[in-house]
Amino acid sequence: MNRLEYDYHSRPRPTGSLVAHHHEDVVTRMKNIELIELGRHRIRPWYFSPYPQEMVNLPCIYICEFCLKYRKSRKCLERHLVKCNLRHPPGNEIYRKGSISFFEIDGRKNKNYAQNLCLLAKLFLDHKTLYYDTDPFLFYVMTEFDSRGFHIVGYFSKEKESTEDYNVACILTLPPYQRKGYGKLLIEFSYELSKFEGKTGSPEKPLSDLGLLSYRSYWAHTILDILLTLKPLVENEKPQITINEICENTSIKKEDVISTLQNLSLINYYKGQYIVTLNRDIIEQHTSAMEKRQIKIDPEPRKRPRTSVECTKLYIILRTEVLCFNKAIWIYARSSSRSSTNYPRILPQSQTQKSMAYIFCGVCSVESQDLIVCP
Repeated sequence: MNRLEYDYHSRPRPTGSLVAHHHEDVVTRMKNIELIELGRHRIRPWYFSPYPQEMVNLPCIYICEFCLKYRKSRKCLERHLVKCNLRHPPGNEIYRKGSISFFEIDGRKNKNYAQNLCLLAKLFLDHKTLYYDTDPFLFYVMTEFDSRGFHIVGYFSKEKESTEDYNVACILTLPPYQRKGYGKLLIEFSYELSKFEGKTGSPEKPLSDLGLLSYRSYWAHTILDILLTLKPLVENEKPQITINEICENTSIKKEDVISTLQNLSLINYYKGQYIVTLNRDIIEQHTSAMEKRQIKIDPEPRKRPRTSVECTKLYIILRTEVLCFNKAIWIYARSSSRSSTNYPRILPQSQTQKSMAYIFCGVCSVESQDLIVCP
């Protein structure tokens, strides 16, 4: 099998940090692992991660790309792969478009996977992250699908209950997939979840260097999209919008909207009121950037065509579970096809259990197609 090796050229610049790191533990910034092998990629870590001491002294740590368990040698990994029946992250697949999928993993129900994910992520994050207390967190793992399974691309985590409305705790795109637009895709998905929850959100601070750059870029492009598509309420008048309306449309927190407008120098004081002015250079730069961006989250429910065989299998429901999620109820069906992958469907909370069962059966009919993502 061909393996791609990622060396130190993938590491972020050691200078020019956009975030001030206060009271850092110097030990946690010293790289303690020489090399890891994850799937077909060999990657040189950037930072410290608290793997067991017996693993640290090895020339390479071998990690299963599906369950993220680590082994001392390739031979041990090969023996593990024979027994490992996972071909995708544990949890529920809540979005799919093309080859990109997102899986929602509960840190309490899938503790071992969550802890292994945190250990892997710490190799490439220079700020502290959680290791063992994963119970209060949800993890959203983005994968790329091929004939061998669902391969991890990146992830973000968030608290199940955040008093400060944080929608991201940690976020990472693995080095082999960086500079391909996946970072913005993770950020965009976190805000789609905030829209679904009906509230604004913001990432926990401080952000890593790469994280801050990605967020500033996402905020700028999202807000500019709103401003450039804004229509006037009355003909021949200039369009009007408030900061609160931008927050409602994007789910970006008010302070992040204001800081983005200020960083872009778009806010000006004119005749006793604040106005937003867009010059030609900003518009051209935004248009050019959006044309280059090839992958985006589709906020509408996605439909995946089924084969006749899959339709037949979907009549056999092996398990259903109802999960309350803010003002809606997600019902997941596990079919006997596609490695027991879960496909979600949203129903209003006001629906009765009887009508839920009726609509749920409708999902399994030959005529209908399952909804992969919820608005």
